[in-house]
Amino acid sequence: MSSLLSELARPDVWEKFYGHKDSGITAPSALRELRQFIDGREYMEVCREIADALDGTSPFPLPRRAVISKMSTQKKRTVYIYPRRETVTLKLLTYLILRKYDHIFADNLYSFRPARSAHDAVGKIVSHISKIDGRFYSYKVDVSNYFNSIDTELLLPELEDILSDDPHLLDFLSLLLSETHVISDGEKIEEAKGIMAGTPIACFYANIFLKDLDFHFAREGIPYARYSDDIVVLAKTPEELEGYETYIKDYLKFRGLTVNPDKEVRTEPGEALTFLGFAMDGNTVDIAPATVTKLKGKMRRKARALVRWAARNEVEPANAAKAFIRIFNRKLLDISDDHDLTWSRWFFSVINTDRSLHVIDQYAQDTIRYIASNTRKKSRYNIRYEDLKNWGYRSLVNEYYNFGKDGKDI
Repeated sequence: MSSLLSELARPDVWEKFYGHKDSGITAPSALRELRQFIDGREYMEVCREIADALDGTSPFPLPRRAVISKMSTQKKRTVYIYPRRETVTLKLLTYLILRKYDHIFADNLYSFRPARSAHDAVGKIVSHISKIDGRFYSYKVDVSNYFNSIDTELLLPELEDILSDDPHLLDFLSLLLSETHVISDGEKIEEAKGIMAGTPIACFYANIFLKDLDFHFAREGIPYARYSDDIVVLAKTPEELEGYETYIKDYLKFRGLTVNPDKEVRTEPGEALTFLGFAMDGNTVDIAPATVTKLKGKMRRKARALVRWAARNEVEPANAAKAFIRIFNRKLLDISDDHDLTWSRWFFSVINTDRSLHVIDQYAQDTIRYIASNTRKKSRYNIRYEDLKNWGYRSLVNEYYNFGKDGKDI
């Protein structure tokens, strides 16, 4: 019986994967590294590691535990990172798995799926809203620490059913899920880690674990959408909404999960609905106010840090301003080496207004002038917009209108 694991040793499969990554979703530096990885056939060593793990000769390399800052917030999250060679190979395996088993999911699931995106999720919700003339009640919820809270003992039996046609793949993934050790600060430790946020295959597990919840709402014909750990449901009456909310919470509790109370949002007719960082008001889709506020907070904190850094190191304020521009160009506009979906790619392909982008642009420009002048007084406006552009500043509004809205799948 053929296994997807055997595909990992095929050069033609790697070339197809490279073609997918070369479609505008991967940073040039990461693309060069992938090219070198493929040309050097580094994946063959990982194939041997997988074979050794399956026959018990030696364990598969352990992931490293890391704590990182979430974009636009001061909050931290725990992620797990396999060594570079293993990570690249697991990315190809995930690419193959997501395509082979996509048929097992309900149509109202939009995360990590071929030819589906946040754009589709928001579009579907807007379509539902228009069908009921905007008179709806909504409940939006986020699962608390979803990836790292999933009970693998509950997940494994479902994985056995799904991968019954590929026992070798099942055995390998079961080994990874059952491994209780990770590397933390150079030391081997034991901890509960769920499906390990940050590892490539985790997105497949995240889709599986709540798929019965998705199918419940699909069967009932209830307007509902899920993107990984973000869920939204619409109702015609408060009573309907209360029933849907109760069902979701009871199901999550049954699966050993909890909701994030800070991200529970209920709306009534006439109020904008927020989902995945977007605000939907009638047919208008914009960046959610909370998302704008978080980004402005990130800019404000970075600006203060750069002003202190410049003073401490006798750096010209203009150079500190240029550093701010480089940092946020990279965060907002450039394709990251670590993530296929950057801030701009996530939002630009979905919004249909530049209203919030104008707000962010104005705040960024004012912040840059503050850093360069080290003052909040009107004299900061002696720094012209042309100066900002010469330092490398890129307006989000301009970038939005230059953005090709052809959306890339995963």
